[in-house]
Amino acid sequence: MNGLAPLPSPLRLYRGNELIGGAIRYETWGTLSPNKDNAILLFTGLSPSAHAASSPENPEPGWWQELIGSGAALDTDRFFVICVNSLGSCFGSTGPSSVDPSTGAPYAETFPEVTVEDIASGGCAVLDHLGIACAQAVVGASLGGSVVLAFVVSHPLRARRLVSISGTMAASAHAIAVRSIQREAVAHDPVEGLRIARKLGTITYRSAQEFTQRFNRQRSVTGRDFAVEDYLTQQADKFVSTFDPLSYRRLSRAIDLFDLSEHGSPVKAFREAKLHSALVIGVDEDWLFTIDEQARIAHTLREAGVVTHFERLSSLYGHDAFLAEQSRFNEIVHRWISRAA
Repeated sequence: MNGLAPLPSPLRLYRGNELIGGAIRYETWGTLSPNKDNAILLFTGLSPSAHAASSPENPEPGWWQELIGSGAALDTDRFFVICVNSLGSCFGSTGPSSVDPSTGAPYAETFPEVTVEDIASGGCAVLDHLGIACAQAVVGASLGGSVVLAFVVSHPLRARRLVSISGTMAASAHAIAVRSIQREAVAHDPVEGLRIARKLGTITYRSAQEFTQRFNRQRSVTGRDFAVEDYLTQQADKFVSTFDPLSYRRLSRAIDLFDLSEHGSPVKAFREAKLHSALVIGVDEDWLFTIDEQARIAHTLREAGVVTHFERLSSLYGHDAFLAEQSRFNEIVHRWISRAA
């Protein structure tokens, strides 16, 4: 089911601005129980829509197809799975391409600064819209891996469990440096800059080992020098045809601005969230959201008294492993949810 959940109006954003008449696009799978106690709330990375898996309404495979469905990790025979499109995105939720009700024109550059906390609040608004007091779990990867942390801290008692995959409690200087260059390119030239940003992003999402194994110095068949250049061009062409440059800038900056310590002691904040348990997954070859960052999340949750399982993987796909090796993640998450719930 596709839906649109209204945001409180005005919505007081985390850094002080207000948004009037906003809404969050979401998609669901499975059946909500009579007691409304079997929901799983799923947050996306920077660029995906809410379409995480195929459905009767939209049979196209989703970005996390293997993890949602009958018998899968997010088992639709047991759970009501809700995936939300981030506030500030361009796939149905209010964002820079949406119409500003005060002017009748698209927000464009006037769209307010969005934070990870605001994206988390968007997910909370979806739960409110559906009459769900508490989710069985909040799940997210990449940007979503940070959003779930913000969610349980900002909205305590709204989730029993947490799954954070390749997220961070505060972006590293190295990752911020990369994303600042991407945003600078997009600000200089929205279309060509977005192409450059996507190419650079693709390099950071994967590992050097994978590029060597997959392409090495293989020559191009399109007139360029090397096959890896063809691959980056294909990724850029696909991205610029679907994603809004201003949404990219807003969501990229949201990742960099996030710092869980702004909420006080992370240990205290996690303790007050009253979580039953947590799963943290990281990848050794991920140099954008490093394995050390995942270990710190798991350590902090444990210090807060949360029963936490930390899964450390090795994958040539680096940060993109949760997308490229879905069967591995399906097995890990399925095993943990079956034991935890």
